Amino acid sequence: MRSVRRRRLAAGLLLTPLLAPLLSGCFASGPDSSGTSSAKDSAKGSADGKRLRVALAFPPAENLSPYGADATLLSRLGVTEGLTRLDGNGAAAPSLAESWTRENSRSWLFTLRDARFQDGTAVTAEAAAASLTHAAAATPIPSALTGVTLTAEAAGEGRVRVTTAKPDPVLPLRLAGPSLAVLSQKAYGKDGKATPIATATGPFELTKVNGSTSATLDRFDDYWGGRAQASGIDAKFIADGTARANALRSGEEDIAEAVPVAQAASLAQGTAREVPTSRTTSLLLNTRSGPFADPAVRAAARAALDTSVLAKNVFEGHADPGQGIFGPALSWAAGKRVAPVGRAKAASAGAVKGTTVSLATYDNRPELPEVAQVLQQQLEKAGFTVKLTVREYSRLESDALAGKFDAVVAARNTMLDTGDPVSILASDYTCDGTYNLARLCDKAVDKAVAAADATADPAKRQDAAMAAEARILGADAVVPLVHQRNIVGVADAVRGVVLDPYERALVATGTRR
Repeated sequence: MRSVRRRRLAAGLLLTPLLAPLLSGCFASGPDSSGTSSAKDSAKGSADGKRLRVALAFPPAENLSPYGADATLLSRLGVTEGLTRLDGNGAAAPSLAESWTRENSRSWLFTLRDARFQDGTAVTAEAAAASLTHAAAATPIPSALTGVTLTAEAAGEGRVRVTTAKPDPVLPLRLAGPSLAVLSQKAYGKDGKATPIATATGPFELTKVNGSTSATLDRFDDYWGGRAQASGIDAKFIADGTARANALRSGEEDIAEAVPVAQAASLAQGTAREVPTSRTTSLLLNTRSGPFADPAVRAAARAALDTSVLAKNVFEGHADPGQGIFGPALSWAAGKRVAPVGRAKAASAGAVKGTTVSLATYDNRPELPEVAQVLQQQLEKAGFTVKLTVREYSRLESDALAGKFDAVVAARNTMLDTGDPVSILASDYTCDGTYNLARLCDKAVDKAVAAADATADPAKRQDAAMAAEARILGADAVVPLVHQRNIVGVADAVRGVVLDPYERALVATGTRR
C-alpha cells in the first residue's frame, strides 16, 4: 500500500461567499467544544498506543447501516467521513473534499484530497460519486436528503460534480451529514445495502460487530489525517445510563457518553465533561390519528403542561427550559423567534376528561422516562388518562414512526442531520418528512418550510426557518420541553475526547490514554 500525504486542513480553502458566513457563530461554544476535552489534553500522551474502551448509549438499530440513525455511531467512533464536516460555528469545513466551488445555481464542484479507503483502494472521484448515488437511492432516504434530489459524477482527476434538481444553497452543509459518508466500492451489495466494515476512510476501522452488544475497531494506519494515537477501540453498547456511569467509575470503560444527570455528581472530580448541544427534548403529539388528531385536544394537552420544572428538577440544572424547536445553543434563534401562528382554542377540561392517550419514550437517555412520568401526572391532573410505555430506543422507533402511540417524548439533535435548520423542519414536520414522529401533514407548514428552503441569504434563511417554526408550534404538533447539555464521562488518564455540540464526533486521532 502506498503511503498517503499526511496533510492537515489548510487555511484559506475556497468557500463560496454564501456558505462562508452561513450559520457562523450560531452555536454557543463551551470550554470543551474546540475538539479536546480540556486544557490538560494538550499535554503529551503516552506513546504505547493503548486501546480505548468506549461505552455508547445507543445500540445499533439498523445493523450499522450508514444511511439511518446508526450513521452517527459510525462518525462518533471515527469510522466514516463525508466530503465535508461541520466546524465549531456550524459552517461547512473540508473533510474528504479539500475545497469546493459553486458552478451555478444547481451544481457544485468538489476537489478531493489524497486519501485511501480502509480496504486499501484510493478515494477517487468515481468512488465518491458512487457513494452519493447509493445514498440518494437508499430506502428510506437519509434524512439529510429529505426533499432533495441529487446526482453525482466524476468530473476529471480528483473532482466530483454534485447537481441538485433545484437550487440548494446549503449543499456543502448537507453533505456533512453522517448518513452521506463516502465508502469504497466493496461496501455495496446487490441488495442495495451497504456495510462500513473495512470500507470507510476514518482513523479507525470497524473490524467486528457483535450484534447490538459490542464492536471492535482497529487503528487505520494509512489515514490521510495522520496516525491515531490509540491502537483501536473496544466499544460496548450499554443502553442503561447508570450502568454506563458505573463502568466508568469502576475503570471498566475509559469514555462513557450521555452520562445521566443523576450520576454526574457522583463521578470523580474532573471526569464529567459538559457541553451545550442543539438537542431538544420535546413532546410530539400524533396529529393524524387518535385523540390528538383534534387540534383542540392537542392545545388542551399543551396548556396542561408546566415545563418549567423539568430543567430544574429532572435535569438538575443540566438543561435549559424549552423555548422552541431551536434552543439557546443556536445563538441567533432567540432574537428571531416569533409567536406561534394559528393555534386552536384548547378544549375544555370537561371535553378531555376521561380521554385515554398512550405516551411512549425510551430509556437510553435515562432522564426521558422521568420526564414522561412528570408529563403523565400533569396530563392526568387535567383530565386525561395516560398509559405510559418505556422501551429501549431500537424497539420503539418503528412503532413511533408508524403512529402507534398518541404521544412520544423524544430527544432530537436539531442540527444532527445537516447544519441547516430548515432541513430538520423538513425531515420532522412536513408531509414527506422521514422522521415525522408527530405525523404532521399541514399545508401551511409545508408552504412555510418550502419558502425557507428556497431562501439563499443566510440571515433571511434563518428568519424563514423561525417563521416555519412558528407555524409548527401553532399546530401544537410539538411541545418543546428542555434544551439539553451533554455530559460525557472521561477517565482521568484519557486525553483528546471530542466534545461536539452536534454530537457527531467523540473520538479522533488525538484521543488517547
